[in-house]
Amino acid sequence: MKENYVEDSGKNYRFQYTPQFIRWALTPPNYVKEWIVGMRVKQNQKLVGFISGIPVKVMVEGKLINMAEINFLCVHSKLRSKRTAPVLIKEVTRRINLKGVWQAIYTGGKYIPTPISESNYYYRYINFKKLEEVMIRV
Repeated sequence: MKENYVEDSGKNYRFQYTPQFIRWALTPPNYVKEWIVGMRVKQNQKLVGFISGIPVKVMVEGKLINMAEINFLCVHSKLRSKRTAPVLIKEVTRRINLKGVWQAIYTGGKYIPTPISESNYYYRYINFKKLEEVMIRV
């Protein structure tokens, strides 16, 4: 599914995580296996959609709240206009609610007209020389 994951508007840069990184990100302590959701084609079992949630505890105004962190939403490019993402989001939400968790955190690439909160996050380049080499080739 890496051909269908996050990319920039110019289609020059795309996240390409290793299988080891994905396993690490999806299986923290106390992860819930049912919160890892894939959508497959019935005939050939090809994976065409994916979303995941992991349990997190978030401090809000001094109170620790159990939430889910939603990540890795990915839909095959040919299914993006078929309302596949909302189906995946609804299913992972249903599964999370079954565990008594009613709030989640996630990132989005679209502008939200009336946000209730804002935050910043930063990336630290691990191998700047390799990044520079890759960016020169693009």
